[in-house]
Parts: sequence; structure tokens; C-alpha cells
Amino acid sequence: SYLLIFSLLHNSIYLASYIRCLQYVSTMRNGEVMVTGCCGNQNNFALSYFSHLNVDQLLLLVHIKLSGQEQMNFSRLYVLFFIILGLWAVVNNAGISIPSAPCDWLTLNDYKPMLDVNLNGVIGVTLSVLPLIKKARGRVVNVASVFGRISPVGGPYTVSKYGVEAFNDSLRLNMAPFGVKVLCIEPGFFKTNVTNSAILSKNIKMIWDKLPQEVRDDYGTAYLQKVAKMSDADLMKVVSCMEHAVAAVHPRTRYSPGWDAKFFWLPLSYMPTCISDYILKLEAIPIAKQIE
Repeated sequence: SYLLIFSLLHNSIYLASYIRCLQYVSTMRNGEVMVTGCCGNQNNFALSYFSHLNVDQLLLLVHIKLSGQEQMNFSRLYVLFFIILGLWAVVNNAGISIPSAPCDWLTLNDYKPMLDVNLNGVIGVTLSVLPLIKKARGRVVNVASVFGRISPVGGPYTVSKYGVEAFNDSLRLNMAPFGVKVLCIEPGFFKTNVTNSAILSKNIKMIWDKLPQEVRDDYGTAYLQKVAKMSDADLMKVVSCMEHAVAAVHPRTRYSPGWDAKFFWLPLSYMPTCISDYILKLEAIPIAKQIE
């Protein structure tokens, strides 16, 4: 009987939460929505998906893959435009994923460009338009990654996404008294330029060619043969999360689009470190001079 009561209570809570999430803002108060970093198919998906909302406001899609200062300067160009029309939300989606490689393949200079785009860019764009968002009591949506919760690979990508998660959490608490909602999207693997296996393979090979012979001998040439396969081509899962975060009356604090994010990476991130490390090591690419 206790099991039945628990099941009914759980299902009731889930149903109430689902119905609550279906409510959308009838009109976007005070302005526009700015989305950074949309390009190609993702741009088209965003335009088509947002267009079904019952709003007259413009959706401004800005392709930004610039450094942090450049992104901030670029967004300032639109501030006068947004002052006139208002700004309801900013969606920070810009990002790059190379160089990506084991930590001991890289130098500090390899880290700086990605941190500048993926982290400093998010912070710079947000701070440049935050007064307008506060005025509208609007939304800030930060696209991080499931690798902002767990770090199975080396290089600056996961470092930058951990930083986005930290900025998102602190900003959410800071802005709550002003009625501003700050949401985070943590996608799994999707087929975009960021996760393009051909681009990643070329990047790995370029870094490999510059390595000292000692490091190459440690890893072995077989290490280059395996590159992660990105399995999910349905970018609409990510775009629909953006749309819900921007337009829902009760948006979720976090979104995890992608089955791999929901059922592998996020559960793995909650496990004790010894267990998550063991599982990741089972899937790790073997190196030539591995200590048993």
C-alpha cells in the first residue's frame, strides 16, 4: 500500500510539474530576444521554432564567435537599438571546441582563445545588456554543456563550461530579487560545428605533429585513430529548450537536451568520484606506455 501511495504521489507531482511547464508568457514584455552564436541549421531551426510563439517581437540572431572583448563591443552596438525597443532575453549560445586534446599536449596559450570566447564572451555579452534585462524583468539563458558537470576529456573546453555553470549559478542568485530568471542549458552531444568529428580529428592531428617525440611515444600513434562519434543530429531538442527558457511562465532552472545527457552524463556526474573515474577509464583510449 505504501508503494502504491508513493507511486500516486510521484505521478501527481510529475503531472502537476508538466502542466505548469506548458504555460507560456502571453506577450514578451518590453522587447526583443538576442541569441548569440546561431549559424547554419541551428539558425534555421531557431527561426522556425520561435516563429510559432504568439509574439510580435523580433528574434535577433547574431553569429558571434569572437573574443570576449569583441563580443562585448559587438553587443554594445545593439544597446541603442535595444534601449528603444527593449530587450526581453539574451541567449548565450556562442562557442568553439578547439583546440581539444589531453592536457599535457597543450600550453597555456592553447587555453586562452577558447576561454575568451566560451567564458569571457558569455560574461561580457551578459553584463553589457544586463541593465536592459533587469528593466524588463526578463531572461538570461546560458548554453553550457553536460561537460560543465563532468570532465572526461582534457583541454580548455570543459574548463570553459565549468566557468559558464559557475557564472550562471551566481548570476541566478544575484538577479532573483530583480525578477530576472537565469536559466542554463546543458546539451549532450549534437552534430554541430563544435562537435564535428572531421574538425576535431584535424585539430588533434595538428597538435600531435607539434608534440615532442617523448610525448608521442608515451601515447602511441594508435591514440590518434579514435575520435568521439557525435550521435544526435536533432538540434531541435536544444532549440526547443531555448524557446521554453525564453517564453515559459515557469522555466526550468536547468535543461538537459539529449538522451546521453539525461541517462549517462548527468547520472555519472552525481556518482562518487571513484565510480565515475572507473567508468570513464573503461571507455578511455589506451595509451602506449600505460602503467598497470
